Amino acid sequence: MESSRFLTSTMKSMTLHRRWRIFGILATVTFICNVHTTTAVDIPLEVEQLPTITAQSPSSLIAFPFDESYPMTCEAKGNPMPEFRWMKNGQEFDPSSDPRLMKEDDSGTFVIPNNGNLTEYQGTYLCYASNKLGTATSREIEFIVPHVPKFPKETLDPVVVEEGQPFTLKCDPPKGIPPLQIYWMTINLQHIEQDERVSMSLDGDLYFSHAVEKDSRRDYCCFAAFPRIRTIVQKTAMSVVVNTTNAILQRRPLLMTPSGVRTEKRLVRGDDMKLECIPEGFPTPQVEWLKIGYELPSRAKLESHGKLLIVPNIEQEDSGKYRCKAKNRLGEVVHYFAVTVEEPPEWLSEPESQLSMIGSDVLIKCSASGTPQPAITWRVNGLPLHEAPAANRKVFDDTIILHNAKASDSAVYQCQASNPHGTLLANANIMVMNLPPMILTTQGEDYTAVEGRGVVMHCNVFSSPPSTITWSKDDSSGSLVGPRFTVHDNGSLEIYTTEKEDTGQYTCYAKNTEGSSAIEASLYVTDATRITAAPEDQQILVGTTAQFSCLAEYDKSFSNDFELLWEKDDMNIGLNYTENSRFFVEDGILQIVNVSHRDQGVYKCVGRTSVDQDTASALLMVLDVPDAPEHLVLSEHKTKSVKLKWTPGDNHNSSITEFIIQYEESQWEPGNWKELLRVPGNHISSVLKLHGHVDYRFRVAAVNGVGRGRPSEPTERYKTPPTAPDKNPENIKIEGHLPHEMDINWEPLLPIEHNGPGLEYIVSYRRQDLEDDWKEHTVKRHSFVVKKTPTFVPYEIKIQTRNNQGWGPEPRVVTGYSGEDFPSAAPEDVAVVVMNSSAVKVSWTRVNKDKLHGHLGGYRINWWRLRSLLDLKKSHGHKQTLTLPGDRNHAIVPKLQPFSEYSLIVMTFNNRGNGPGSHPVNFKTPEGVPEKNPVFKVTDTQKHTVSLAWAPPSEPNGILTGYLLAYQLINNTEEVGQLQSIDISKPDTTKWTLRDLEPLSKYKFHLRSCTRVGCGPNISEESTTTLEASLASIHGGISNQGWFIGLLCAIALLTLIVLIACFVNRNKGGKYSVKEKEDLHPDVESQGMNDDTFCEYSDNDEKPLKGSHPSLSREIKAGDSGDSLVDYAEEDTHFNEDGSFIGEYAGRKEKRMSSEMKAAAQSPA
Repeated sequence: MESSRFLTSTMKSMTLHRRWRIFGILATVTFICNVHTTTAVDIPLEVEQLPTITAQSPSSLIAFPFDESYPMTCEAKGNPMPEFRWMKNGQEFDPSSDPRLMKEDDSGTFVIPNNGNLTEYQGTYLCYASNKLGTATSREIEFIVPHVPKFPKETLDPVVVEEGQPFTLKCDPPKGIPPLQIYWMTINLQHIEQDERVSMSLDGDLYFSHAVEKDSRRDYCCFAAFPRIRTIVQKTAMSVVVNTTNAILQRRPLLMTPSGVRTEKRLVRGDDMKLECIPEGFPTPQVEWLKIGYELPSRAKLESHGKLLIVPNIEQEDSGKYRCKAKNRLGEVVHYFAVTVEEPPEWLSEPESQLSMIGSDVLIKCSASGTPQPAITWRVNGLPLHEAPAANRKVFDDTIILHNAKASDSAVYQCQASNPHGTLLANANIMVMNLPPMILTTQGEDYTAVEGRGVVMHCNVFSSPPSTITWSKDDSSGSLVGPRFTVHDNGSLEIYTTEKEDTGQYTCYAKNTEGSSAIEASLYVTDATRITAAPEDQQILVGTTAQFSCLAEYDKSFSNDFELLWEKDDMNIGLNYTENSRFFVEDGILQIVNVSHRDQGVYKCVGRTSVDQDTASALLMVLDVPDAPEHLVLSEHKTKSVKLKWTPGDNHNSSITEFIIQYEESQWEPGNWKELLRVPGNHISSVLKLHGHVDYRFRVAAVNGVGRGRPSEPTERYKTPPTAPDKNPENIKIEGHLPHEMDINWEPLLPIEHNGPGLEYIVSYRRQDLEDDWKEHTVKRHSFVVKKTPTFVPYEIKIQTRNNQGWGPEPRVVTGYSGEDFPSAAPEDVAVVVMNSSAVKVSWTRVNKDKLHGHLGGYRINWWRLRSLLDLKKSHGHKQTLTLPGDRNHAIVPKLQPFSEYSLIVMTFNNRGNGPGSHPVNFKTPEGVPEKNPVFKVTDTQKHTVSLAWAPPSEPNGILTGYLLAYQLINNTEEVGQLQSIDISKPDTTKWTLRDLEPLSKYKFHLRSCTRVGCGPNISEESTTTLEASLASIHGGISNQGWFIGLLCAIALLTLIVLIACFVNRNKGGKYSVKEKEDLHPDVESQGMNDDTFCEYSDNDEKPLKGSHPSLSREIKAGDSGDSLVDYAEEDTHFNEDGSFIGEYAGRKEKRMSSEMKAAAQSPA
């Protein structure tokens, strides 16, 4: 094994790693004879030069059987073109003479096909590439034809051993291509178990520190595996027979391997150090390791139950003395390892190819390091130095000096550095020549530069000695100098910051002692390409459209060569304008349709010409609702709680603000998910409070600024055990719909809150004003009625839950009252104070609490209009109501009709209904201004006159004193004429003619009705006078025609008949006293009102049409009526204690009459 590893390492170390260094030609060379002046160069192929190996096979080439062929590579360059020849095992070898080998023209490479016996090609090859100037050689290439490794066929005797004695099974694997891997197995390919007693050594043998009975078997097999040739071979099975004894004798340790007390180990730096000690003895010995005088390396590790010490990748500092100690309770044994770390050769100074002038001294140095120190061997053109003598060549160990070199001294020198661990080979082409400047750059090159940026114009020159290179511009004899200009060693001119003035013709001039040469080049300086409007970062909702905008400026000379491109994450965006394309570009705008998560990234706008470009980037972040949480786990299972943990999903660039935990139970609403809890977005677990006797499962959804994401997959089910209820009913309501009953209602527990089967409610109650015992009733529904209670007395009530598992928590006590009855008393001392023509202040004495028989709802004022003071006969008007919630003793009654007589009563009410009304109080409202005239029109228009007619106001609200008529000229101009007024003092006047008006002029007329208080609202009309007298004035008006007068008489007669019929119908309904009595004593059933009617004002739904006279019977059944209180107050408006408005206007439709009212309505008039 050691020798195989050493061989492999040596073969690898022979691999050469060499690369030609390329240097620019020196700008200036001063030639002085007999001075060492050389340059490492890459000589252009246009110049005669020595051969140079450019490609070669590795130092070892293995003919693996599964490869089709094996190329033996040797490629070289030179001028003239090199010729190739091969040596095999030190003898000439011509590949072209063997028809089985494949060879290419002008190449040294040949290919060995895998189609026969390859053994004849096995050997060490060396390639020579030669031209008239010299010869280069390749490294030595070993072609290895591996044989198929085989164990020898043999008959092995059984190994017979006494129980407790040590023994060894030898493997002796065949040689083959490393690495070698050894396994001990049975015939059935079961590994032989290894432990502190049984172990395999590095060479593959199997050691037993002492035999036991179970070691007896007939199928110990050693398998050798060669991975590189894909081969595994098996040794003949071995038998072991262990003879048992009554007692195993104990013995002190001894080493089975290694032998002796000291072992020398020479290892190569970089290899793995493996030291092993396998002891025998009984009891089984334990092995310990140490490094004498030092700690074990930190990289050290123990394997094979402490019997193998491994230090990987050893270094020089790992050299030293190591000791292993095997011991048991009977004694110990030690072994020492002297470890030396050596190194393969490494170049300290690798010889380099050189170009030297004739007459100069040439120095070739070759030195290498290694342990042991490598030996340096020189060759020239592939021959030992003594076979190619030169008078001017001196060799000093690792250095060769050529004194006063001549052109004939040009040659390829080979330096080889070798030690036992490897070989290095280097070729150095030594060219000795004088050559005038040869400019290799093409004449007349055109360069384009961007203003403000740098440019390099090339002038590649080869010469010997090196040339002095200068640059000039536009036929100027002077060289370009200044901080912006630099001529590099390779002849190139670099302008660091170009300007527009740099545009022009440039000349490169090269000169040495052998001659001179020049070329010209053109430079054009353009404007820089610049992004003027860069795209901006965006955050876009998934599924929407993203748009980036980009604008650029560029030199106009590139109008046909400019392009604006887009990249995503430094990759070009492929634009295909098909139906399925989502990327569109137009006028510098990139549009991404139906944005998805994969569109997120950095988008770059690239403005590009043939000489420069500018870029600008923007980040596109795609926003979306969070992904569903994952990996939901339930833990800490308790009776009424469980802990839920989860892993958040991707938040898609919007922080998660909260998690929503939902549950689903399988008994009452299976499949219906309900929200259980919300937790902050920075939490990933929560303890869930649960109900008993519920089969739960849970899921979690995340919420971010975009919205709520999909819920997670549900957890497994978790069923809580039944428990006693943990809450009592809420929202307990105590009502009394009847005077001697108390209704108790509550919000029942949800099914999930039962916590187990058999839920029921324990209702307990007692009077608060008496020291009674609690009375209990058990119910399953969520209501209970207490019968035969006193009217409106306070009770204490509590409700407790109970199921089969026990009682709920102690309930809280609530207070309520038994059923209410109608109030039994009316307000007294009702007084009315007239405030103005449309409002009065009403006051009264509050009803005593003992007479309320319930919670005070408030007071109601009912009033109705008896008559206008212009009429002598009273008529019962529509009843109107004002409801005043709360405890009040005064109010303002608004919107009364001026110059009228009213009657008014006051009553209180509770939840049961209205109490009796107070004694009626009559009052009169003072005179007011009239209403607007219902009719005002122009009846005739002449050249200088206009006739007007009108109807008196429907409600004069007092004694009419006359009219105020006004008019003014309003021709279609901005200015209007002066307002003229006429005071008409006769109240029965209904028409008027205005005279002395302007012809063909437009006038506006205004009319107001007046009482002693003042004039009412205005009504207006417009008309235009004529140019000539109308036909009516010439021939007489139509009112003078006989047929028209007859028509009017017929209409008047018909109207009189209709009025008589209505009057007769009305008198059939009963007397006024009946309606008045109803308002004084409302019937019992009509008194019932609820809180929803408080502060309402409404008209009767059956209010008669305007202008009709409803019958008395309809009046009795009619509901309340009244006007809106919009002018007085908005919702919740009230007046203060000074008598201003404190309630709202409300009306109520009376639905029934008491039996007393019904009897009165049916009595004869």
